[in-house]
Amino acid sequence: MKNLTLANITEACQGTYHGDRSLLEKEAAGVAIDSRKIEKDFLFVAINGERFNAHTFIPDTIKKGALCVVSHEDLGDTDYPYILVEATGQALLDIAKLYRDSFDVKVVGITGSVGKTSTKEMIASVLAQKYNVHKTQGNFNNECGLPLTIFEMNEEHEVSVLEMGINHFGEMRKLSSVASPDICLITNIGVAHLEFLKTQEGILQEKTQMFQDMKHGGSVILNGDDPLLSTLGPVKGADPLFYGLNPETCDIFADSIQPLGLKGTACTIHLPEESFTCVVPTPGMHMVSNALAGASVGYTLGLTAEEIKRGIESLPFMPGRNNIIQTGHMILLDDCYNANTISMKAALDVLNMAIGRKVAILGDMGELGDNWAELHRTVGSYAAELGIDVVCAIGELAAEIAAGAKSPCTAVWHFASKEEFLAQAGDILLEGDNVLIKASHGMEFPEIVDALKSFSPS
Repeated sequence: MKNLTLANITEACQGTYHGDRSLLEKEAAGVAIDSRKIEKDFLFVAINGERFNAHTFIPDTIKKGALCVVSHEDLGDTDYPYILVEATGQALLDIAKLYRDSFDVKVVGITGSVGKTSTKEMIASVLAQKYNVHKTQGNFNNECGLPLTIFEMNEEHEVSVLEMGINHFGEMRKLSSVASPDICLITNIGVAHLEFLKTQEGILQEKTQMFQDMKHGGSVILNGDDPLLSTLGPVKGADPLFYGLNPETCDIFADSIQPLGLKGTACTIHLPEESFTCVVPTPGMHMVSNALAGASVGYTLGLTAEEIKRGIESLPFMPGRNNIIQTGHMILLDDCYNANTISMKAALDVLNMAIGRKVAILGDMGELGDNWAELHRTVGSYAAELGIDVVCAIGELAAEIAAGAKSPCTAVWHFASKEEFLAQAGDILLEGDNVLIKASHGMEFPEIVDALKSFSPS
């Protein structure tokens, strides 16, 4: 891997090298923190988990051909090289920074409370019309995931779209100092992570720390429809580019919006110099916002209106994120990757576009802080306000969703577990139903999606 010689790695993470010094100029073929993924000449960074000490796996990695180990434990005399560091987690970030700086690549850094991943996918789809794009895979957006994403970068890539997820103060700088973004984009400031960041102002304070690591001459792109983001002024002497639905306050905006049910949304997108019509292929107004984010980054990086339009309309579907699945008996809206109150309500808005009976299978939402009960109830009451026909709430916290959803027009069920729901699904679901499945990641709702794919209503 480019520049990842053992000498450079040792210097980057301020470590002490132990072993055969003739290997110092040899490059690592890859970097891994999972011993099962070690290949010949890989670097193994021993990061301990909550339930295991990664250092116990070091002998296995050497047998598999690891070139060197990064350890925060003094391993003494060994017959293999290792680099002793103060903290292996920080060393992983330092090595990723060394590797990222080896490439002349434009980096788009994305953060926000809701919609980071779907926005990242939209931006990557747009930029792929002109550039060779590298992007965050899955949810690899934290202090371990971001470095592993960066290690997938290669000489062919021209643009990297990096998602950065945080939930504690001090985490953003750890990520943004590694990413060194040329473009900083924030999707919104919601209520996710209130448990640790306490207030939306606290979330704004932490998210905007990314600006400190933006490269000279970089660009800031913000959701102008967000009440907090819309108040931000110049960053390092440059005015932010705002996107949204308000033509009075946003530089790039959409109008002539026409919902097409679960087929998506037609709209006209206005760039500073020209406009174009397009169909955002995934339903929901939040996807129009994502399309505007993609258009804003595309515009900033020199794409034509036709290239931006093509990128928006060719957005691939993603499992767990507004993924429409037609089973032959029902239409499933698989949006179960994660959840908070904003994304729950957005998903309910999408479900409400469907033609026919609407069923919402909703589970616990995590990291909502002391106000979790009220926030769950607001989701239930919102479903009732929309007239969703059936709400199935699953989980201990989701009992509050059921409580909020009680209304003469909405049938409400509560189940303690996924298994209880699936055991009674035959009494609830009907042929032709439109079914939303959504909860926080830890609820493992993909199991419900998989079960309903082969489910035949009685």
